[in-house]
Amino acid sequence: MTDEKLTGQTAVVTGANSGIGRGIALALGAAGANVVVNYRSDPEGGHAVARLITEGGSRAAALQADVSVEADVEAMFARAVELFGTVDILINNAGMQKDARFEEMTLAQWNSVIGVNLTGQFLCARAAVREFKRRGPRPAVSSALGKIIHISSVHEVIPWAGHVNYAASKGGVMQLMKSLAQEVAPLRIRVNSICPGAIRTPINRDGWETPEALAALMKLIPMKRIGEPEDIGKAAVFLASDDSDYVTGTSLFVDGGMTLYPGFESGG
Repeated sequence: MTDEKLTGQTAVVTGANSGIGRGIALALGAAGANVVVNYRSDPEGGHAVARLITEGGSRAAALQADVSVEADVEAMFARAVELFGTVDILINNAGMQKDARFEEMTLAQWNSVIGVNLTGQFLCARAAVREFKRRGPRPAVSSALGKIIHISSVHEVIPWAGHVNYAASKGGVMQLMKSLAQEVAPLRIRVNSICPGAIRTPINRDGWETPEALAALMKLIPMKRIGEPEDIGKAAVFLASDDSDYVTGTSLFVDGGMTLYPGFESGG
């Protein structure tokens, strides 16, 4: 570990068994945090990430929970407190897609995406705020009472035809984050979002695996490279640390410029 900004703190990272969540969990562990590696249905992936964090010198535990189920969330936070004493940081990362043209989208597809991507973030954030208030301030480890980082998407502002449920959930995450940040700021609980663009993860493999797909994707990214989970991990460490002590209610876009309307880069 080279830069232990988060020593003595415990982070819960939802959906941390792969992809962006995995990258964040590893980055927080490298920064000195104890890490709860949450997974829903991939115990091997969750325990593998926990092992990597432990091998790097931090403590970690893989815990199963479906973030859309209230009882699962409550049990996960109770177990985290039992293992590590408290929770200081929540990374609300777990998410899913169930894509369809709007007129063909089923209510089940709509409800499942909203349930994980939006209701799941509400349930976890609520549990985190309750734990922060129960535990009280710990100025020796952080100037904040607690930190909540929502993993949103560029699609909280960019419409996405064929993915209405996903885009709607991320728009909701934006207002969840901002409204919660406003409410708990007097308590010194900081609440922010990271909005990734195209990141090289298994969920979007079709968008980058072949040269043709990657070339098409580059038309949407002014920086002309795909993002890596490590890019999001670095942003998460910043927002979880006291380096960002005066930052709350902010959506941090980590997208290589995807939100810069790249179709206009040659004058439109």
